[in-house]
Amino acid sequence: MKDSPVDPWPTPDEIVAEGALRPASLTDFEGQPRVVDQLSLVLQAALHRGTTPDHVLLSGPPGLGKTTLAMIIANEMSVPLHITSGPAIQHAGDLAAILSGLTQGEVLFLDEIHRMSRPAEEMLYLAMEDFRVDVVVGKGPGATAIPIEIPPFTLVGATTRAGLLPGPLRDRFGFTAQLDYYDSADLEQIARRSAAKIGIALDTESAAEIARRSRGTPRITNRLLRRVRDYAQVHNKGVVSAELARDALELYEVDPLGLDRLDRAVLNAICRKFGGGPVGLSTLAISVAEETETIEEVAEPFLVRLGFLMRTPRGRIATPAGWAHLGLTPPTREQPSEEPPLFS
Repeated sequence: MKDSPVDPWPTPDEIVAEGALRPASLTDFEGQPRVVDQLSLVLQAALHRGTTPDHVLLSGPPGLGKTTLAMIIANEMSVPLHITSGPAIQHAGDLAAILSGLTQGEVLFLDEIHRMSRPAEEMLYLAMEDFRVDVVVGKGPGATAIPIEIPPFTLVGATTRAGLLPGPLRDRFGFTAQLDYYDSADLEQIARRSAAKIGIALDTESAAEIARRSRGTPRITNRLLRRVRDYAQVHNKGVVSAELARDALELYEVDPLGLDRLDRAVLNAICRKFGGGPVGLSTLAISVAEETETIEEVAEPFLVRLGFLMRTPRGRIATPAGWAHLGLTPPTREQPSEEPPLFS
């Protein structure tokens, strides 16, 4: 589903395109006022003391601005930013090489921190608290631990699954922020700001149309905006109207609620093929020709948020609202009799 215009997981090309649309300061960061106020206090206090800020943990679904906030922290503190990810650190030596190369006050952004290997994680404990790493040289009885001092730095960890973080690691962060889905008003502001940056005229109604279909996610707002821009340029339209935005998004199979082809395929399979469920995840994935991880991490969370789908111990079930969205009538369930038959 990497080609879907509403896929929350970015490709490398999308990351480059989104970089130009990212806000550069906390005052420009919209949609998370509580997090912005708290983080602003942490950074201002560190600037007044002349010290590095506490380590920061950002958690929440993909596309809500965790990477952007890490960039803003480095920008606000006027320090360099080093970006890496948990899956890229499979050995303690990998982390030691990164940490030993940091400069004074540098921000280290560690995305998907919950996927880091256990040896590297244990090394990170000491680095976060004492700004030191112990590199073990040799093996067996002759092994020697060589301590390496590292300059004070700020670790910004990002995770989409905060529950997978071990307690000792989570407790070492001085500030933890949970990012929530955005409301339509904030997404409209983001759409208008991004439209100005890429040089297209977006009226109020078209911004609202894009925001409505963005699944509460700024990354998707910017992605849909670029697709609408492409449509407007090809059709030689100077101003993006609400009608043009609707036509463009219908071409890309994004419906008024933000459901895309995969979402509708999952909902259709449950309702039309399996009578509304329950149906198991693997069976559902096979029926729509997708991987189970794609169904579970991309389609299901949004369908559950909309109230179109329920997860039960027996499998996935379509709700009456899900049936209604497809224009279908849910089947009448037979009610069990109050008294069992005498003979079976």
